[in-house]
This record gives sequence, C-alpha cells and structure tokens, in this order.
Amino acid sequence: MSAITKDGTAYDLSGSEDAPVVVLIHGLGMNRETWGQIAPVLAQKYRVLAYDLCGHGQTVLPRETPSLGVLSKQLRSLLDELAIEKCAIVGFSLGGMINRRFVMDNPGRATALVILNSPHERRPEEQILVEERAAQTGAGGPAATIDATLERWFTTDYRDNRPGEVERIRNWVLANDPDNYARHRQVLANGVIELIRPEPQITTPSLVMTCENDSGSTPEMSYGIASEIPGAETIIIPGLQHLGLIEQPALFSAPIEEFLGRTID
Repeated sequence: MSAITKDGTAYDLSGSEDAPVVVLIHGLGMNRETWGQIAPVLAQKYRVLAYDLCGHGQTVLPRETPSLGVLSKQLRSLLDELAIEKCAIVGFSLGGMINRRFVMDNPGRATALVILNSPHERRPEEQILVEERAAQTGAGGPAATIDATLERWFTTDYRDNRPGEVERIRNWVLANDPDNYARHRQVLANGVIELIRPEPQITTPSLVMTCENDSGSTPEMSYGIASEIPGAETIIIPGLQHLGLIEQPALFSAPIEEFLGRTID
C-alpha cells in the first residue's frame, strides 16, 4: 500500500498487519525506493514501513528549516497517524542519524535500531572537508557534487558494469529541490555533533553496520557509534563503499533479519 499522510509524507506499507513493525529511513537525496531489494525480504516476516524524508521523493517540502529534530518529528507524526506505538527502525546514512535522534526524543518507542553507513564523530580535517562539500552543494545544488558523490558511493566495478543503475541514483539526487537538498546536507555535515556521547544515552538494542571502503561513514565511525550504545553489535561489509546496500543488498538484509529475529520477535 502506498499513501501520503495529512502532513504530506509519502510512504509504503507492506507485510502482515499483525507482524512487528520495521521502519526504513533512506539517506540524503534519495527516496524510499532505496529499499527496493531489502523491503520485500523483511516484509516476509515484518510489517515494513518505508517513507520519503521531507522534500525527498514524493514528500512535500518541510515547513521548518531541516534539522535532526525536525526529521525526528516527521517520523513521530507518521507513526502517530498510523497508530504505530512501537517499531524497529533501520536508518541508512542520514537515516541512521535520524533513528538515533528519534530514540533520544521518544524513549520507549523503538524496539531496536539498525544504523547503516551512518557518520559519527569526525577528525577535525574530515569535518572541514564535509562542511566544504556541503557549502559547494549550497552554491550549485546537487549537480555541483554529483559526479564525485557517485564515485564515493559505488565501486568502480559497479559503475562500469551497472551504468543504468548508477544513472537511476543520479536522477534521484538531481530531482531534489536544490535548497532543500543543501539544507539536508548541512544536517548530514553538522548533525553528528548532537549524537556524540548522546544524552540521554541510547540503550535500545542496536546493530551498527558500514562498508570497509565507505569514506564518509567509516568502520572507525561505526565502532565509535557502537561504543556509545551498551551492547551494540558491529558488522563491517568488506570491499564495498557507501551504497553497498544497493550493490549487494543481500549482504545487508540477511544480518538485519537475523538481528531483528533476536531482538523484536
């Protein structure tokens, strides 16, 4: 089922209505189709809710300046409208920042967290680079950095052998409203600061994953996130880059399903 909430958030619901709910949150510049190969796998066992972030995909532009707090409120409003009291939340990249912010803002509503390829505390020189990229986006829109972005997101082999898929992702990003995209990129650049050594502490059962060659959401960052969440587990997928879940979705869906099976069933 696909629908749009009264506030303008577009979403898909699939799987059994009686099953535990799993929410999927995509990353910057993308949309809920990010989960096209993963949602059907999870829907065999769970009620799966995938939605478009503010101003992404089919969701309306935000009424407030984007921040992690605003994006957390978007998710809360969606869950409230659908009468979903508790859920597991899988977040990719920016989505893995949003799900952390959500559990800080809404204690007790998340049964489990899966944090995929998501940034955390950066070295000073890395933080400067990320902020410079965000500024370039603000000046020129998504097109200003798209080529370099795709090189960071996909392996060379995938770009060479699956040009149609890479072009599909390029089109997703370029379809974004330039100002909204730039503001969300600022959230991606600066929002990590409020997630470092979080207060209140996150105690939700958590799985943190990234790819070996993800330069923006490194293995070091994933271990850092996990170190600040008691009992969190960490998995590093070898060889892939930022969009490993698009290149080899089974490497993500299998451990996610196994983790959820131990924590929310």
